[in-house]
Amino acid sequence: MSKPHNTPPIVTRASDATLRRFLGYHMKRAMNVVQADLAATLKPFDLRMVTYSALVLIVDNPGLRQSQLADAMDIERPNLVVIVDELERRDLILREKVPTDRRAYALMPTLSGRQLCQRAIAAVAAHEARLLAGLSQPEIEAATRIMQRIERTGAEE
Repeated sequence: MSKPHNTPPIVTRASDATLRRFLGYHMKRAMNVVQADLAATLKPFDLRMVTYSALVLIVDNPGLRQSQLADAMDIERPNLVVIVDELERRDLILREKVPTDRRAYALMPTLSGRQLCQRAIAAVAAHEARLLAGLSQPEIEAATRIMQRIERTGAEE
């Protein structure tokens, strides 16, 4: 004899109340909003968040070595090669041999790379201003300090 099947309840909207007890969940939800808007902001420049970050670091630090860039971006060196190749292929950066270390390359922005970077930074500044328009400057500063403390705590482990 078979047991009668209980009909599962019909869920009209999933509750995330348990998850909302955790700060990390709120951070992830907020980051989803930031990333989606940032992707749309960078699209006209044919940049992704990771290529934008790499370009800004190279423009701000001409002569940066690939290993230093990987460390600054907190990504694995093999993953960085694809990013650097893309920026180089687009003539936004140049790889120059380091005379004192034949294995190392210094990354240099081109003029077009510096120009694109400046336009993209302006667009990203506008994107951030738009997203943070409802926050006061003290709230933004407090949120920044909190994120920095969380980052430091994670780095210490």
